[in-house]
Amino acid sequence: MAGPAGSGRLEAARDGLLQTLSRYRQCKGHAITVVFDGWQGGLGAEHREFQSGVEVVYSKRGERADQVIQRLARLYGKDCTVVSSDHEVVNSARAAGAFVIGAPEFRAKLQDRPSPSPNMAFKELDRGEAEVVKRSKDKGGNPRKLPKSQRKRNQHLKEF
Repeated sequence: MAGPAGSGRLEAARDGLLQTLSRYRQCKGHAITVVFDGWQGGLGAEHREFQSGVEVVYSKRGERADQVIQRLARLYGKDCTVVSSDHEVVNSARAAGAFVIGAPEFRAKLQDRPSPSPNMAFKELDRGEAEVVKRSKDKGGNPRKLPKSQRKRNQHLKEF
């Protein structure tokens, strides 16, 4: 069980995250909501506040942050992006129509460096990097072109 020193590190980590997200919001102009767990020691009701232009939501006692994120994804659907690596949250957000980015991918975006993509087997035409993609003979289309779903995701990431 973490004592006061553990809670101090947690607060410092939260503050650092909020500062980073605030800078990102200023650069990109996106509305950002971050959800923190309040389920063990939180208030009886969900608590919301703004810090440096970032909306901060603390889940109510008895509710996990994941549940709040899933609820918000259902509420906003395709008009939101969810950053999470939790499979349950990711699946729920995708089912609601939200754009989903894994936490490592978003962290790399915050640090302005390319992130590892799960679909790197396809050639990235703008960089000239390639691995040979084996396709069956009955497949049509340009074998050097990313699938439409991946091109759409990449375009969304550029805007994000």
